[in-house]
Amino acid sequence: MPPNAWTRWPLREALSKEGLSETRLWIGRGIRVIVLVGLLWATFGGGAFSGWGLAAAGAGVVIAVLAFRGFFRMTLERRIWPSIVLFALLEATAFGFFLVGARLPAIVVWCACAMTAMERLPLSAAVPCSALALGAFAVVNSDNWLTTAVTAAGLALAGYVVRLDAEARGSTQRLLVQERAARKAEAETAALAERGRIAREIHDVLAHSLSAQLVHLEAARQLIQRSSDLEADREQLLERVVACRGMAREGLDGTREALSALRGEMAPVEDFLRRLAAAEGAQLDVVGEPRALSAEAGLAIRRVAQEALTNVRKHAPGARVRMRLEYDEGNVGLVVRDFGGRGKPGELAKSGSGYGLLGMRERAELLGGTLESGPDEEGFVVRLKVPA
Repeated sequence: MPPNAWTRWPLREALSKEGLSETRLWIGRGIRVIVLVGLLWATFGGGAFSGWGLAAAGAGVVIAVLAFRGFFRMTLERRIWPSIVLFALLEATAFGFFLVGARLPAIVVWCACAMTAMERLPLSAAVPCSALALGAFAVVNSDNWLTTAVTAAGLALAGYVVRLDAEARGSTQRLLVQERAARKAEAETAALAERGRIAREIHDVLAHSLSAQLVHLEAARQLIQRSSDLEADREQLLERVVACRGMAREGLDGTREALSALRGEMAPVEDFLRRLAAAEGAQLDVVGEPRALSAEAGLAIRRVAQEALTNVRKHAPGARVRMRLEYDEGNVGLVVRDFGGRGKPGELAKSGSGYGLLGMRERAELLGGTLESGPDEEGFVVRLKVPA
């Protein structure tokens, strides 16, 4: 037995009615009713009291009932000294019954006190309190000593068994509460993770599209503001508007893809990359045996491919681009390499939020993967590897 078992209170769940089935609640109520009826019958059934004695006996019964209720409440609140005081009041009530000749009510109160103390008090207080009550019972009991000893031992054992049963129920109730709390925390964590995922999708899909549209709209605004002859600048204005429309369509398509991905309705990664490569004039190679990927891994490959090709358009317009999708055992990788642009970086090079590949790297690390990017002897390369 652990050292603190003598001073530790029973669990609050063991002292309360939480978690009790309806059957056990009714059994407990029935036992209390039986004890109360037995106390009343033992007190008033023999006709031993009359007049003021009857009133005093009734007052004793009321005091005993109220003291028991207070004892239950104080032990539930884990207040040791008020509990002991109420227990002493119950003992005094039992002695009062005995002194006026009501031996049977005194025995009922002492036995109830012994079992209740063993069930609800710390063992350091329960053992002496229960011993006191059972000792008083043994002294006044008129049966032979063997019967008295066996009855006292049985009551003590019954009280301890009730205590163990209540402790087991309280432990089970506490585990259930902890499990519910853990499930709630898990659900909240999952919700936060999903919010983060949606936030990343919104940024990755819309940040570049909207920032590029702002560049073109600002250029169109300046043309309109500076131009004295709008007809002469008509072609440039039309080019800007068409570019904005293309960016808006691209952002809308990306948003639809993101929503489909969040609903788990994604097309295979190879099909997406082939369409993207065809639209950007890039070459795509697939190495290894294609297989179905998780939603997170598929989204990471899609977004890295889009971001890498966007950076090529920004910083190396006209560059030849080659993409390679690699299926390894337990991993999937994507390599996007450009071989140097023929033109100078345009206005799009200044667009965007600066998140770009940093956001892609964070996405890869959240999945337990890696993303590396940088120049090499042939141009610029982006390498992604994530578990799949």
